[in-house]
Amino acid sequence: MKRPGRRPGSPGRRPRSPGRRPGRPGRRTGRLRAPRGLRTRLVVTFVLVALIGTATATALAYREARTAVLSRTQEAAQQDLRTRVDALAPDVDVPPDQRSLGVFARSVSSGLPGSPLVVARYENLKAASDGSPDDPRVTAGLRADVRVSGRMSFQRVTHGGEPYLAVGTPVTYEGGRASRLEVFAVTPLRAEERDVAALLTSVRDGLLPVLVLTAVLALLAARTVLRPVRDLGRATRRLADGDLGTRVEPRGRDELADLARDFNTTADALQTTVAELRDQEAKAREQEARARRFVADVSHELRTPLAAMTMVATVLDEDADRLPPDAAHAARTVSAETAKLTRLVDDLMEMSRFDAGVARLRLTEADLAATVRSSLALRAWTGRVTAELPDATPALIDVRRIDVVVANLVGNALRHGAPPVTVRLTTGAGLATVTVTDHGPGLAPDALAHVFDRFYKADAARTRSEGSGLGTAIALENARLHGGTIEAANGPGGRGAVFTLRLPLRPAAGPGDGPR
Repeated sequence: MKRPGRRPGSPGRRPRSPGRRPGRPGRRTGRLRAPRGLRTRLVVTFVLVALIGTATATALAYREARTAVLSRTQEAAQQDLRTRVDALAPDVDVPPDQRSLGVFARSVSSGLPGSPLVVARYENLKAASDGSPDDPRVTAGLRADVRVSGRMSFQRVTHGGEPYLAVGTPVTYEGGRASRLEVFAVTPLRAEERDVAALLTSVRDGLLPVLVLTAVLALLAARTVLRPVRDLGRATRRLADGDLGTRVEPRGRDELADLARDFNTTADALQTTVAELRDQEAKAREQEARARRFVADVSHELRTPLAAMTMVATVLDEDADRLPPDAAHAARTVSAETAKLTRLVDDLMEMSRFDAGVARLRLTEADLAATVRSSLALRAWTGRVTAELPDATPALIDVRRIDVVVANLVGNALRHGAPPVTVRLTTGAGLATVTVTDHGPGLAPDALAHVFDRFYKADAARTRSEGSGLGTAIALENARLHGGTIEAANGPGGRGAVFTLRLPLRPAAGPGDGPR
């Protein structure tokens, strides 16, 4: 009799468990926030990597172990059934009757490990080793596969919640002639399933210690990595707070140590640069202080001889009509130049008080509109200037300094602009706004940025002029003393210069002025 063969596959094998049905993802109820802190992120990353690795290894190990156990069981069941059938088939009379078919099934079962259920079939006759007429675990698909292929086949089935392995083989005579006798053995797989489940349980139980160990290792690694980073952070904050002597001790020869060395090099360069800048700043302050003292001293020393020269020039000016023409011209020239020099010395003295920080306000309740009218009338500008002023504007001001501001702005418009010159005063939101507008050529773009600089003159070729170049600077300093400001711009179309003075109607009161 020919030894039964084995078919490598079977159409009636246990189907795979259905996967999750694809569908649209659900709407998120909230966003997952990334953990804050580099330490937390490192630990979470380590644990996630360990969890994914362990889960992947567990799944692969479970699949390979289950496949190996089932394959070994299937090979053994097929080999045992083949050997037992080959040993008993020659003693079976074909065609068999019901009794001999039952004896054959019981004989095959008794010779197999564990005495599994054996079902023998011959055409319409069938007999089981346990005496039952048939067994549902021997499926129609397995029977058809054995009958059609003429080879041994197997199938894993589940019956009553328990797994089984059903193996079937045809009985053939020597020479390959079919006997139409088929034998099926049903072997339980409970033991194999328990072995696989025990393997999965052991791996799962070992997952928690692995994760704990991973978290500990991640904490140690994070501490090792983050310590230099924290040191650099603290050093950077101290350096930002002004501690230029802060340095970091490099540890090791890795990239963090290189970063620490680069930080120290940068800190050294910064400390050197700051020291040089401080030295230069100290020297500049000292030179500026010397220059201010020099100007103040020279201005103060010039006041006495200037007073005498002014007296002499006044006398000469009064007697100029009785002098010869050349002498009269010389007397008037000396008088005019002495007056200019006196104004220059007065301006220098005023600027030295601003620089020294000793200029103070003498605030009084006054009418700002009346102060502007008085300033224009005092200089005989009423007929040359259009004044748009309200009837009364009560304010807390230093009348003398406001007069200086108005005189400088209006005088500048009359000297360098073109008529008509307009002075407008408006109030609102606790502020007074005085606008001086002329209709001259306006200010050049490069002059707008320097119009309030000391000794600046828009016309560089005009080295000799009535002004000293300090008027707008003094006006701005007086406005700042009041808590205000002055802005310079050109009118619409670039025609005419516009100077805008803004003052609070109620500035903070300060101590009185020092002696002039």
